[in-house]
Amino acid sequence: MNRLGAATSPYLLQHADNPVDWWEWGPEAFAEARHRNVPILLSVGYAACHWCHVMAHESFEDETTAAFMNEHFVNIKVDREERPDVDAVYMQATTAMTGQGGWPMTVVMDHDGAPFFAGTYFPDQPRHGSPAFTQVLQALSAAWTDRSDDVRRTAASVAEHLRKEAVPAPYALTAERIDGAVATLAQEFDAQAGGFGNAPKFPPTMVLEFLRRYRGASEQQARHMLARTVAAMAGSGMYDQIGGGFARYAVDRGWVVPHFEKMLYDNAQLLGLYARLGTALGDRVATETADFLLRELRTAEGGFASALDADSPAEPGEHAHEGTFYVWTPTQLVAVLGPDDGAWAAELFGVTADGTFEHGTSTLQLRHFPQDTADRARLDGVRRRLLAAREERPRPARDDKVVAAWNGLAITGLVDAGRRLGRPDYLRAAIDAGELLERLHLSVDGETGARVLRVSRDGVAGTHAGVLEDYGCVASGFLALAQATADARWLRLATGLIDTALEQFAAPDGGFFDTAADAEALVARPRDPGDNASPSGFSSLLHALVDAHALTGEGRYRDAAERARATVSVLVEKAPRFAGWSLAAAVTMAEGPLEVAIVGPPGDERDALVARALALPGAVVVAADEATDDIPLLSGRTPVDGRPAAYVCRGFVCERPVTEPEDIA
Repeated sequence: MNRLGAATSPYLLQHADNPVDWWEWGPEAFAEARHRNVPILLSVGYAACHWCHVMAHESFEDETTAAFMNEHFVNIKVDREERPDVDAVYMQATTAMTGQGGWPMTVVMDHDGAPFFAGTYFPDQPRHGSPAFTQVLQALSAAWTDRSDDVRRTAASVAEHLRKEAVPAPYALTAERIDGAVATLAQEFDAQAGGFGNAPKFPPTMVLEFLRRYRGASEQQARHMLARTVAAMAGSGMYDQIGGGFARYAVDRGWVVPHFEKMLYDNAQLLGLYARLGTALGDRVATETADFLLRELRTAEGGFASALDADSPAEPGEHAHEGTFYVWTPTQLVAVLGPDDGAWAAELFGVTADGTFEHGTSTLQLRHFPQDTADRARLDGVRRRLLAAREERPRPARDDKVVAAWNGLAITGLVDAGRRLGRPDYLRAAIDAGELLERLHLSVDGETGARVLRVSRDGVAGTHAGVLEDYGCVASGFLALAQATADARWLRLATGLIDTALEQFAAPDGGFFDTAADAEALVARPRDPGDNASPSGFSSLLHALVDAHALTGEGRYRDAAERARATVSVLVEKAPRFAGWSLAAAVTMAEGPLEVAIVGPPGDERDALVARALALPGAVVVAADEATDDIPLLSGRTPVDGRPAAYVCRGFVCERPVTEPEDIA
């Protein structure tokens, strides 16, 4: 084994037996490069990344390629999910230098971490206009040796570019600008297939939540884009029609063929979105997705694993291929279900003789959910039998590290589903995950405040410091638990994290950096308020600030949220698809959020009040048996004539308490 044999990251462990003499990121690797006077090759990926596996098989497992790498470079392997700060800095460099990004990311840099070359996947042979990886390595080594002055000038120029903060001046995010964001989204909306833009299609979860909360001039259009997209995704090949849960994205415009890895961050967010829809479709998809999380991603310690791989072998011992676990042929359906049900399932799921994927196989789609009661029962039986048969196939590998931010998202999604669907088991799972984060990932020091560690695995915390998204997402998860349980412990933990974030991550203009002020210094300090597949650190903290203010009445949280909101106005106007979560917070802040305190004995009456209050978009809803000063929104609240009562407030100014659900509106 190489040096990665001692790593905790499943991604790094995948490369522990490479002939490449990999180093983990750290000062020792940089010192070795200085000592040998060779450049540093940085390779960044993640455990469920298909093309990372391809490049590993083609190049990093090849003895000749590895020998050249070892002789002419110091080679560093980074798990982007463990070190999102390193990934962010060098992805910015990669997109600036090449016009595109992705994983695996390949960067070559000098001894100060300044990059002079960047790219993504390189094949082992020249292909489709791309040079072979060995050709790239030879050219870079020669440039370092023969044209060192040019190399260092390039590296210095790129480093200077990365350090330049082109941050626009804050200005008001008005209702008119939010209306304009909806109009821009409408121009990019795919009216035929749902979603936004062309292929590939990623689930636009945060944008859809914004459209769900939006009330404005284009409300009807927003509702149409929301409804069309959630239906398209639920019936697509991107959604696991027999096991629940979503793949990372679809490679085509029509959502037929996914990139098959299943990520925790996607499913945590989509679970919450579908639960909040309040429709039969939403309830079904939320239930199936929550069940998938509990069945396949939950760890023995009560947290949630990061991902399931895209690749698996058809038979034990064979080479793994993408999608093998999930696709079917008509013959396979008949073998499991018999001739009648097999043919019926092939028609219903769009499984054809030619196939919709590779080698005559098809993804499963369910474009039309059966309305007939008998057909629904038949579908339930078919799905159970197919799921049982699929469990006999070799399973995709699981990346079982626990990432703080993504577990925060999972807590929020499970709380949303548990409260809305009447599923205490989902709430219990959310509490278990919260207790794991408190136990392993959080520390409180009198001098440095509440701190988050990024990852743990097998019940052992890692050493990597949390980044802004960890603070924002975990705080939001704890605030969701505070609302669902009325346990003030979760509120105290959340506000401790928010206070640390305000102190350590604040930027002078009211926005936030992605790393703490006392974090490891990189070639540049990353700062990106734009959402990607998961909320940015900025937008996640913005939501936490809004909810914390609603529960505590602390004006400083509202003030911080107002200052921060103004810093994303340019992003909202130019690229609203990457500002969905900030927009969702912004429309909630415009008139609220509504703060709903429900107090009284548990039972059907209180449950009915909670259900009606949760239907208010963006509302903060906390329910308890009796008043408590530990959660200020519950302070002084009493039942009315012994019946549970709901107090509907804005800025802690409340309407008279009501006891009937219809009066909450």
